[in-house]
Amino acid sequence: MRPATEIVKAVLQTEKGARLAKHDQYLVSVALDANKVEIRKAVEQLFNTKVLKVNTQIGHGKWRRLQARWGQRPDRKRAIVTLAKGHKIEVKS
Repeated sequence: MRPATEIVKAVLQTEKGARLAKHDQYLVSVALDANKVEIRKAVEQLFNTKVLKVNTQIGHGKWRRLQARWGQRPDRKRAIVTLAKGHKIEVKS
């Protein structure tokens, strides 16, 4: 199994993430090839919490033009991790 730091890249601090934190849910940026079981184990290991549910979303990179060339921004995957009551992920501002 891969190290947990390879699976979970960062806890995302966005407006949506702040709204979800009130309901014990957190947005986490994860590796594109990570599955829900790996994400659950990695979050539990890194943050010493109990994970109830993991939902994932893949955002495909937009096509952008730089002068005469076309390129694509990288794809990204994020997970909405639901924690058990009383558990939190401490995020430094």
